[in-house]
Amino acid sequence: SLGYVVLTASTPDEAMSLVGKRHGQLDLVITDVIMPKMNGRVLAERIRVEQPELRCLFMSGYTANVIVHQGVLDEGVQFLQKPFTMAGLAAKVREALGRSASGHSLG
Repeated sequence: SLGYVVLTASTPDEAMSLVGKRHGQLDLVITDVIMPKMNGRVLAERIRVEQPELRCLFMSGYTANVIVHQGVLDEGVQFLQKPFTMAGLAAKVREALGRSASGHSLG
């Protein structure tokens, strides 16, 4: 356990509903880049309309170069390539939240 409270959604629509119900209570959305019906970029854009401060971490089995080259994500977004380890996930979550390994804010 990394010490975070995790909520899950099976579909982008379910994620949108969950984020709406928890307005202001969430710090991070972790989403796959490629999903049926809506890709992760569109999901993040829709979430940010209502909650611009909510951070997003994207993950994919494709490399970051492929994802950026295909225009799915912009350069510089928080990205985690699958497969990943628990330590890799923990590091990316801390980075996305702007925290050091000790949990202190980096900014």
